[in-house]
Amino acid sequence: MELSQRVQAIKESPTLAVTARAAKLKAEGKDIIGLGAGEPDFDTPQHIKNAAKKAIDDGFTKYTPVSGIPGLKNAIVAKFKRDNGFDFTAREVIVGVGGKQTIFNLVLAVINPGDEVIVPAPYWVSYADITLVAEGKPVIVNCGIEQGFKIAPAQLEAAITPKTKLFMINSPSNPTGAVYTLAELQALGEVLKKHPHVLVATDDMYEHVNLSGEKFVNILNATPELKDRCIVLNGVSKAYSMTGWRIGYAAGPEKIIKAMEILQSQSTSNATSISQVAAQEALDGDQECITPMVKAFRERHEFVVRRFNEMKGLKCIKAGGAFYAFPDAREAIADLHQRGLLKEASDMALSEYLLEKGVAVVPGSAFGAEGYFRISFATSMSNLEKALDRIQQALA
Repeated sequence: MELSQRVQAIKESPTLAVTARAAKLKAEGKDIIGLGAGEPDFDTPQHIKNAAKKAIDDGFTKYTPVSGIPGLKNAIVAKFKRDNGFDFTAREVIVGVGGKQTIFNLVLAVINPGDEVIVPAPYWVSYADITLVAEGKPVIVNCGIEQGFKIAPAQLEAAITPKTKLFMINSPSNPTGAVYTLAELQALGEVLKKHPHVLVATDDMYEHVNLSGEKFVNILNATPELKDRCIVLNGVSKAYSMTGWRIGYAAGPEKIIKAMEILQSQSTSNATSISQVAAQEALDGDQECITPMVKAFRERHEFVVRRFNEMKGLKCIKAGGAFYAFPDAREAIADLHQRGLLKEASDMALSEYLLEKGVAVVPGSAFGAEGYFRISFATSMSNLEKALDRIQQALA
């Protein structure tokens, strides 16, 4: 049986694969600390769970409008106004089955075969593969640790061609935690203003996981003139520890949002009714529930960055947001390979080696950055202490 070229062009999500492998080894009795999964280790706040329970008891278990229930869409409109200063209408908003589906629908809605999508690397694992599913061409722009993992205006300018259709920007970033300043976004906006054929997608999923305390801004704050070609992507997964509830959302030009709705009507239809009610409560309810989680992430962030910089062959810079550390391990990889501890000088070989030592990490090549690796510090401090001790011993 011949599978489609479409599915053969892409790979399984590496982060999910690492997590599944770590779980399999644990089930076999091996002592593995998994630092692969990108989800908070906190429970969903009680008031959000209560809203979902009430929805079940009230019988809110039928189909809903494909693009989302009116209450949730209004909550999203209010959130954008309150937190970001954006004016959207309910017709410019869509609710999806997680943030990944909204990105998937967006790319399928706007990309034709051969269209180019500019993706700064390191990038979230799915941007490139989703582009390939749509028969587009991912244009990867390398932005290493030397430039703080952020694309420079000159790099963006050089990457834009007549075939460029979409520019993806993710801040705070998964996997690096890099956050663009207002000035940096304004400089990118000046480039984009010169190229009106380029759409802009800003993935703000980690907006509220703020490690620096600086006010969050995205490219639409920096360059409001882009509004007629900018799509803002977000969700409740990270801020409210609701990964399994699968609710993401997007706002943008009504024509694009409607196209995304048409696609969704032929795939999943509506997001789960109960989850939509829970997400509405998350956005409308008391936002203080975010504070203790972010406080813990800040403490863990300081700890892991300090520890990595004490280790032989690693270099790690501070993140501005999200809950990841993304150390440069090129020196460590070369050293381990030279000593015969790695079969080859690659981050894949390093991640295999660390797994043998009891720690699951995601190789940087999964994010378009060979020679790095990602850990999630969305786990307990005791787990982090044990895991980083093992990594330090493995490198030494």
